[in-house]
Amino acid sequence: MHLRKEHAELDIPALQRFIRANPLGLLTTAIPSSTSSFPLLQSTHVPFILDVDDSNDASAAAAPLGRLRGHMARQNPQARAMIEALVGSDDNVLAQDILLVFTSPVQHYITTNFYHETMSSDRRTAPTWNYAAAQVYGRLRVHHDADAPATAAFLAQQLRDLARLGETHIMGYHHGSADEKPAAWRLDDAPGSYVARSIRGIVGLEIEIVRLEGRVKMSQELREGDREGVVRGLRALGTETAERMAELVEERAALRASSRAVRVLDAVSS
Repeated sequence: MHLRKEHAELDIPALQRFIRANPLGLLTTAIPSSTSSFPLLQSTHVPFILDVDDSNDASAAAAPLGRLRGHMARQNPQARAMIEALVGSDDNVLAQDILLVFTSPVQHYITTNFYHETMSSDRRTAPTWNYAAAQVYGRLRVHHDADAPATAAFLAQQLRDLARLGETHIMGYHHGSADEKPAAWRLDDAPGSYVARSIRGIVGLEIEIVRLEGRVKMSQELREGDREGVVRGLRALGTETAERMAELVEERAALRASSRAVRVLDAVSS
């Protein structure tokens, strides 16, 4: 990922919150096929659960990166390439690192017509696109032995946790709730035979994160007049996405200003 200084997000807890808020990741692998049965590069969208061990040190530099848990269909060519590559492996960890990208649903084209300050002077600018994304690099363990009790246990827990994420944190449902919302679906609500059959049709993905970085590109590098023009221009479009992008541009500008203020305070205090 190209991390321009103004756009780089290296705060680990912030990136972890971003992943939890946007759990659908694009998993990319580069696995040479010994039988030439599968392409080298393959990608699949997979929703992930992020687990982070407790740390006594709350600083971003010392924060644990965590692990990600997901699953995909056993018949997915990417899963089949993984299983082929793990023949003879003792730990079921791929030799190649994986790349996983999480992206905010809020993204928008930014026209130069928004840049009121620059366009009224030297006009040395170009259109761009605002977005936010986090990239994960890690080691992937594949739980693929359908007859192993450990595989069944991993997958059952993964499905329970993913259902809880979707039903409770995204949909706002709760099991046994007295309000008018539907009750949250739980894995145990499905027949045991159906769950067992479903588990045999998927493989578990467990990723140890070795590097985590992000880019938040929200016009924070612009002159103040241009950035204000971006906010006004976006709001004038009258769409929900444009309004949310305008809010994010304002939030990022305020965060950058507060960070500068802290650095100045540190400098004059030392």
